[in-house]
Amino acid sequence: MALEYGFYKKTLDGRYKILKKLGEGSFGETYLARDEKRPSKPLCVVKQLKPKHNHPKVLELFEQEAVILEKLGEHPQIPRLLAHFAVHNQLYIIQDYVEGHTLRTELGRGKPLTESNVIKLLQEILEVLVFVHQNNVIHRDIKPENVMRCKQDGKLFLIDFGSVKELSTLSMDFERIIRTTVFIGTLGYMPFEQARGKPRLCSDIYALGTIGIEALTGISPYLLPEDSSTGQLFWRDRVQHVSDRLADVLDTMVCNDCNLRYPSAVEALQALTAIKVLSPSPLLQSFLSPRSFNFNSMVSSQSDLDVEFDRSELETAILPLKKFEFAIATVSGKSSFASTLTCDITHSRGSGLCFIEELGNGITLEMVSIPGGQFLMGSPDNERERFDSESPQHPVTVPSLFMSKFPVTQAQWQAVAMLPSINRDLEPEPANFRGANRPVEQITWDDAVEFCARLCQKTMRNYGLPSEAEWEYACRAGTTTSFHFGETLTPSLANYSHSNNSSYGAGSQGSNYGQTSPVGSFPANAFGLYDMHGNVWEWCADRWHENYEGAPLDGTVWLDSDDDRSRLVRGGSWKSSAKLCRSAYRSWNPRDGRGNLLGFRVAVSL
Repeated sequence: MALEYGFYKKTLDGRYKILKKLGEGSFGETYLARDEKRPSKPLCVVKQLKPKHNHPKVLELFEQEAVILEKLGEHPQIPRLLAHFAVHNQLYIIQDYVEGHTLRTELGRGKPLTESNVIKLLQEILEVLVFVHQNNVIHRDIKPENVMRCKQDGKLFLIDFGSVKELSTLSMDFERIIRTTVFIGTLGYMPFEQARGKPRLCSDIYALGTIGIEALTGISPYLLPEDSSTGQLFWRDRVQHVSDRLADVLDTMVCNDCNLRYPSAVEALQALTAIKVLSPSPLLQSFLSPRSFNFNSMVSSQSDLDVEFDRSELETAILPLKKFEFAIATVSGKSSFASTLTCDITHSRGSGLCFIEELGNGITLEMVSIPGGQFLMGSPDNERERFDSESPQHPVTVPSLFMSKFPVTQAQWQAVAMLPSINRDLEPEPANFRGANRPVEQITWDDAVEFCARLCQKTMRNYGLPSEAEWEYACRAGTTTSFHFGETLTPSLANYSHSNNSSYGAGSQGSNYGQTSPVGSFPANAFGLYDMHGNVWEWCADRWHENYEGAPLDGTVWLDSDDDRSRLVRGGSWKSSAKLCRSAYRSWNPRDGRGNLLGFRVAVSL
């Protein structure tokens, strides 16, 4: 729950006047405020712990952040802690406001930086990180969004220490729980050991290395292929000019085996400095002395321990995540008003994180972690066979979420349909094309909503249909092409119509299935989601709108329509032509519409 509207007319603790919301994370929300009691009335940042996260262990993490921030705020490129207090059992942290922009604005996709600029960028961040690591702290969420470029002097600031972990102060019991269960970090920038709840100082080095690779390639790290046996990222062939020395440093920083990485920021900065024999800064020189840094003593608590404990009290805030791998296909054929004649498909391997819901009787629901980010929603004017309803193309920022790996299957539907009713009865076996692993169909929008309500009651998590923006963002998975495969579709990539005029671009007409196919029969997208094109139309939470005029820009559900009968569907079906399966195509159905083309998938935000 965010600060209530009436709060904006008041001042927090009698001095901090809230101006606007800046952002939201898993446990906290941040606001821009003005300090009314200081003569210059400077701007500051207010962080509030979400009221629903009131478990003592979560509160302990939040309060620990204040202690660490006070220590780290001594560095000129880390925002100072100004205050820390509670009001009506709500915890708040007040920090300096850094005016400027995040590194994300400088790392636009397709706009790589030069090698010298990348070295300079990494060196400046590492010099801040040396101070952080010397204080026995792991940041755990280093990414472009958490690096600020100060408008006043152009220096880089490291922000958002809400995910920090101090190695020496956590109690042993809580340390074991956190290392085993807390998922903190961002997909693509987070190494495997951190995803398993066992972060080290070198976990920050991995994250920073991925930023360096993204700066050189212009490609988000979660879109880069990796070696299926070692987990090492393949990126060198995406850069035209990079020296072997810098490439070797970056490969060491992002080594999948944490024992082969630079153990801390000190060693990484040493290696980077040696590339062009740069003069070490006084800060680095002070930390290279033998008395200042004992890495082995700081990670002694990182040894793996088999621990048994009751995690039931933490279920709603903390989840164990599992790494999974999948095949990704890319089509080289281009889509334009002048058709192309060839279509080549290349394959690569991807990996992601998910958690698994137990639905009973051995039936499970896999929920894939989708990292938050910004994308252009809708289709550009030059996209082949587009519709006016896909306009205007507009930027949307989508918070992180989890989405079901597949459309809901008939086995999953039956398991939930047997749970107690919330608002309406559900038919356990509604599908026309029977098969436990086929998508459930003949589902109305209200049926899908009832499914989500029962799932919420069973799991105590906030399941629902995805918003239209969440669906398109998850479907595209970082791509801007007509399909997440590329600019065309072929029968080996999706289940769509084989009727006349069903081809698109260089692709051929669809398969002759004439019915749904088992979920996961075709390659996934870069997020690890399957069947986003074809098979069954998928309900979204939004009402239908004729175009995107006035659409929300934050990924939320759009409900301000007078028509309560029609709801959004996305993705196309086994009976749809290829053009209707595009990432940007949108259509509608009456909310009580039912047919063997209509299914859905679920989403949850934790």
